[in-house]
Amino acid sequence: MWGQMSSIEKINRDCPVWEKLLAEVNDTVKHEPDLEEFFAKSILNFSDIESSISYVLANQLQQNGFDLEKTQSIIYNAFISEENAYEKIITDINTVFDRDPACITYYQPILFFKGFQSLQVYRAANHYWKKGNKATAFYLQSRASQIFDIDIHPAAVIGKGVLMDHATGLVIGETATVGDGCSIFHDVTLGATGSQTGDRHPKVGKNVTISANVSILGNIKIGDNVKIGASSLVLEDLPANCTAVGVPAKIKK
Repeated sequence: MWGQMSSIEKINRDCPVWEKLLAEVNDTVKHEPDLEEFFAKSILNFSDIESSISYVLANQLQQNGFDLEKTQSIIYNAFISEENAYEKIITDINTVFDRDPACITYYQPILFFKGFQSLQVYRAANHYWKKGNKATAFYLQSRASQIFDIDIHPAAVIGKGVLMDHATGLVIGETATVGDGCSIFHDVTLGATGSQTGDRHPKVGKNVTISANVSILGNIKIGDNVKIGASSLVLEDLPANCTAVGVPAKIKK
């Protein structure tokens, strides 16, 4: 079952991340042999990155005796069925490796970084949400929220190459969107004001940096390349290429 790719996923596999990752793991096992079984179960036993990540996430999320392999199958099937899923996974890993100075190997995001892990659970949940399998989507969302302390609604729209650094306390609401290349730190809320219904969450553009403890509330637009300072409260649209800080946030001149 594992390692079987759909025709969609066989396209554009020119990125050597999986090969680099395997080389890193084999080198690590030579120096830290006590972890050989851990790395075997999570990475070395698999033939592709989707299978490996599916196992790692399922092992984190399983509860109440629910079969690990069933949860693994749910996640894996989302990854191989969703168009561009492989590209998003690889881009997310490369983004973490390139932007997070604490990331020194390609296997760290998969095994140890809960921001990356929760983002991949969201990607699986979003697949099922779009299919109309909302109970499955909510199962994945709720387990991720309980395990990682990161709550991303499965209906939210999140682009590729997104860095969720630390990410504890991160909340992304149902009608929020996050563009490609964004960096989001811990205790960030992309939420509603509490009085709205329908389309009520922020629309964040591409390559936006949202620092720790920021709240962005309401159906407002954050332009591309915006930087938002720590602990800011954003209640109004921000144009592209600006820096905003404060409570409420104001554009720095």
